[in-house]
Amino acid sequence: MKYLRLLLFPFSLIYGLIVMIRNWCYDTGLFTSRQFDVPVISVGNLEVGGAGKSPMTEYLIRLLKTGNKLATLSRGYGRETKGYQTATATASATQVGDEPAQFKHKFPDITVAVCEKRVDGIEQLKQDLDLIILDDAYQHRAVKPGLSILLFDYNKLHDPHLVLPAGNYREPFSGRWRADVIIISKCPVNLPVKKQQSIIKNMSLLPYQQLFFTSINYMGLQDMGGKAVDTIIDADTTVFLLTGIANALPLVNHIKKQTLHVIHHNYPDHHRFSLKNITKLADEFAACTSQKKVIITTEKDAQRLGEQELLPLVKKLPVLVIPIGVNFLNDKQQFDQIVTEYVRKYREHHPVH
Repeated sequence: MKYLRLLLFPFSLIYGLIVMIRNWCYDTGLFTSRQFDVPVISVGNLEVGGAGKSPMTEYLIRLLKTGNKLATLSRGYGRETKGYQTATATASATQVGDEPAQFKHKFPDITVAVCEKRVDGIEQLKQDLDLIILDDAYQHRAVKPGLSILLFDYNKLHDPHLVLPAGNYREPFSGRWRADVIIISKCPVNLPVKKQQSIIKNMSLLPYQQLFFTSINYMGLQDMGGKAVDTIIDADTTVFLLTGIANALPLVNHIKKQTLHVIHHNYPDHHRFSLKNITKLADEFAACTSQKKVIITTEKDAQRLGEQELLPLVKKLPVLVIPIGVNFLNDKQQFDQIVTEYVRKYREHHPVH
């Protein structure tokens, strides 16, 4: 892998230069970056893959949905539809993407929309809504959000900050300076204050930026319908773990704290499960002689298990879902205040909304 990165490095230089020129064009006004007459909050990251954007988006939904006509707007990665779409209560991953489907099923009272062109999506939404959360839109420079939240995975902080294809960054590390708030996600719950201070120093924050640390909050198991179950995982339990997410290692480590008997069916991020995939899982589960056995998947993966061709087989399996949230290690109230104050002050300056 090291030598492959070296071979790809010249291409990263070209890609990085193109991205820097593109960003310069937006920063100088040569390319138009639209602002809107509704509060717009962006959640994103610099790297390809998961940094905890969906749990953070859900945190914001819970924080802001009371008293606001709120919408989320995503690209809808992996969907088979095109253009602007709003999710219904029965929306599937193929219709709107797995993460938007997850948002709609968990928060049926909010509007969940997808659109490749976020400007077009906001134009559609702003007629009837007064607050929009953009999921995974940090590199979508055509929109200038009123509040920009950027996430970094704690476990990848020391990885080389190389852009694609030699590295995993969508844009240079300097792109972090566009963010109003930076969050270091997936931290150990007992991260020492000295380590936090070192990270803050290395981030070289600008005066207007705030940085927070969060950890993963693994919640109680649920069935596929979102109902809590009383299943207990212990040392005698065999867990068949089914994932198609960017980084399943934290989840694997979490389960291994309860049992070492973990059989991991690991697929790429946003993987569209096939009947062959689920048949393989079902056959291995049936062949397992353990007295206690269970299948666990993530909320995002559960959306892709709900496709019509998979449902007859999935319904026969004891599939449980483990939801995840975020816990703030520091200054949760300060973060909440930054977000709510942005919305409040916006309303004061735009009283029509």
